[in-house]
Amino acid sequence: MSDVRRTVSGMTELSAPTGREPALVAQPRSDGTAPRALVLGATGYLGGRLVPRLLSAGYRVRVLARDPRRVEAFPWGDEIETATGDATDAAAVRAAVEGVDVLYYLIHSMGSARDFEATDRVAAQTVADAASAASVSRIVYLGGLHPDDATLSAHLRSRVEVGQILLHSGVPTLVLQAGVVIGSGSASFEMVRHLTDVLPYMPAPKWVRNHIQPIAVRDVLHYLLGAARVAPNVNRAVDIGGPDVLRYGQMMNGYAMEAGLPQRAIASLPVLTPRLASHWVNLVTPIPKAIARPLVESLQNDCVVKDRAIDDLVPRPEGGLMPYREAVRRALGRVNDDAIETSWQDAEVSGAPSDPLPSDPEWSGRLVYTDIRSMTTKASAAQLWSVIEGIGGENGWYSSPLLWAIRGWMDRLVGGVGLARGRRSRSVVTVGDALDFWRVEAIEPGHLLRLRAEMKVPGGAWLELRATPEGEGARFDQRALFFPTGLAGRLYWLAVLPFHGLIFSGMARRITAAAEHVQRDDLEPKAKAGRIAPEIAEVETTAAPSA
Repeated sequence: MSDVRRTVSGMTELSAPTGREPALVAQPRSDGTAPRALVLGATGYLGGRLVPRLLSAGYRVRVLARDPRRVEAFPWGDEIETATGDATDAAAVRAAVEGVDVLYYLIHSMGSARDFEATDRVAAQTVADAASAASVSRIVYLGGLHPDDATLSAHLRSRVEVGQILLHSGVPTLVLQAGVVIGSGSASFEMVRHLTDVLPYMPAPKWVRNHIQPIAVRDVLHYLLGAARVAPNVNRAVDIGGPDVLRYGQMMNGYAMEAGLPQRAIASLPVLTPRLASHWVNLVTPIPKAIARPLVESLQNDCVVKDRAIDDLVPRPEGGLMPYREAVRRALGRVNDDAIETSWQDAEVSGAPSDPLPSDPEWSGRLVYTDIRSMTTKASAAQLWSVIEGIGGENGWYSSPLLWAIRGWMDRLVGGVGLARGRRSRSVVTVGDALDFWRVEAIEPGHLLRLRAEMKVPGGAWLELRATPEGEGARFDQRALFFPTGLAGRLYWLAVLPFHGLIFSGMARRITAAAEHVQRDDLEPKAKAGRIAPEIAEVETTAAPSA
């Protein structure tokens, strides 16, 4: 397979489930070799956590991804095979399923495009046909928990349809139907967290009274791993959920108790439609409307586990299923420790630009606007890089916070991701990470950070930040580029041009100043050590005769 690469390196430590549990380890093929798993959606929230656990369990892992650079940025990126393409590309899928034993289907549309159901249908049928032709032994699909006797939202209806396509593929398929997934970085957890943190009193849609059965991300991963080992004759959908059945309002107040907040008063209002509620969630939380709407729509009905048929197929985790409040407690611990493994923030944004920055020769004949700033600093390139790498999220953008906030709110109002999306880690970035309304497109550790804009703009925008050693310090280079689309793009650049002098010049000054602050912090312990050292030497000299 010419379009597939495989490399191997060391493993990293994993939280439970690790894949090494007796009920989850891979079962060798009849010839004694390790089975191969193909993961679709490997760069997503659950896929990014499943892949390292499959490796730990003893599987050979292959992923299908549109951008191999995003895969390479994961800690496990050099331990797997990467096939390039997406699930709607029949040729790419046929190549990816070759020699595969178990296929994980962890993709679905979360955007608001009108044709998302057709896209989901084409992807599912393409994968089903290729898996059947390649004699794949098992398909595992994560669908949505839903009632059987209710009118479903378009997104839930599409997920049910995908499950049916896979179940009729001729390949034994296990559809795991989960509701609200609670874990650090999950969109559902972040929605609960921010609604509860921000609103001491919450006028809420009537669905806050509906019953929901949340499940910890740990338990979802347990069932995904265990599904690869079910009997070959199993071809069905099963519900999975945690031990608690709660109303959404109870989930919010359960979070409040774990976060040390007062109980929230919640008033149920019948006038908030799913569309209005998704706008409200979009404004109050970092969750953009494109993700908030399917989440809100999934809460319109009671969503509880109908039976525990899964227990006959996959044994429960050791110690049982995790209660809701314990899942919240662990998620908060991960957030506080800056140890979020994967996050909804890094999911691709529907409709956002995805083409990389054109190389300089490709600009020939194209209109491009630039804003270039350079400054020198007494700080070292490493100290300057530590500031660049931490930009965005809680650390901000080092200039005109009000102007950045206004731009973020403007983006949210037109359906964009806005500035409140934040970043997964406060200190480390990798290719594919989201930084507020930017996406990390390229990174050269210690030297270059290139960001691609995902805000709503009439054109393509990039921001490059560089640290280069120069003399006894470093040089900071900052370059903003905008490729306008039509007249609207040209007018947009002219409209924001007056603000660039404030924003971009302020960024350059404050980033270099922050690097020099890091330098002073680095020098202070050394100065203290220099003052203390003679006292230590004197003590050691005095103590020597008695040794």
